[in-house]
Amino acid sequence: MNPSHSIGFAHRTYNRLQIFVDQLKLGVFSPSVLLDVARQTGRLAAAGLDVRDVAVPSSPAQFRSLHDGEYDAVFTSPDNVLAYRFLPANPLGQLFDVEIVAGVDRGLGLCLGARPGVTAPAELSGGRFGVDVPTSGFAFVGYALLEELGLSHSALEIVALGSTPKRVAALHTGGCDATVLNAGNELVAQMRGCALLADVTRLGPYLGTVIARLREAPGAAVVDRLVNALADTARSIVAGDLDAEATGSAARLLSLDDAGAAKHVAVLRDPARGLIGDGSVDAAALRTLVDLRGRFLPAPELSGIPARFDEVVRPAVLTG
Repeated sequence: MNPSHSIGFAHRTYNRLQIFVDQLKLGVFSPSVLLDVARQTGRLAAAGLDVRDVAVPSSPAQFRSLHDGEYDAVFTSPDNVLAYRFLPANPLGQLFDVEIVAGVDRGLGLCLGARPGVTAPAELSGGRFGVDVPTSGFAFVGYALLEELGLSHSALEIVALGSTPKRVAALHTGGCDATVLNAGNELVAQMRGCALLADVTRLGPYLGTVIARLREAPGAAVVDRLVNALADTARSIVAGDLDAEATGSAARLLSLDDAGAAKHVAVLRDPARGLIGDGSVDAAALRTLVDLRGRFLPAPELSGIPARFDEVVRPAVLTG
């Protein structure tokens, strides 16, 4: 690991009161309403944090930057963490001592979306299926949801398009015929005439986003303060105490109309698909991810992963 790291300190003075703020760089795929509301409501400031969220182009790029010290932590799929911790055949061909420190959400509406004009799954046969990378967790969700609808992913051309915002743009402009979307991107697609065909809840308990960091990187206490601030914010959103703030954030960050923003807030509050108020990581949901990977990309290392969850998930947050 590069010994340099991105956590820094900012010195600010307000009315002669000196305040030291930790700067933290976070690699994300999509704009996060949770993070934005934590910032807007002062929870990040109260925790002494200045969080800079940076959009990543793909999961391999995200983990390369995490390894190189460009990010202090990432919002990512737990499947990515499992792959870069346990599976040498991951896209970077390296194993990293990466750790999940908290669960963030259960998928945020993760679903299979189709281009405008599709009225039946069979119409996707022969088309292009957009993925981040073909061997990522979201890709496996897409393959499984296609099978749920009676269509093998082998009937489509698999194309690597990168992060979710890139894929939603491709879906309605002709770059692909189907993909998996979430975190409000599915609602953007729906607004643009795309069809939402099947939801990840059909596949069992699911864990969509986690906060992960390199175990031996500096700044663990700073990342823990971020985890606590986000968990507090998540509890308030789920309880309905921050509906106005979350709706405004969703409209602004995701370019949703009022109805779409309200739908996204409903997803955030949904116990099966939304935010995790205590930061816990459900072992059953992790097993869903391992099973999906084993179904579409078998590897001998997969058989032992469920017994080793405590090696990749902070024990205090692992449940089930």
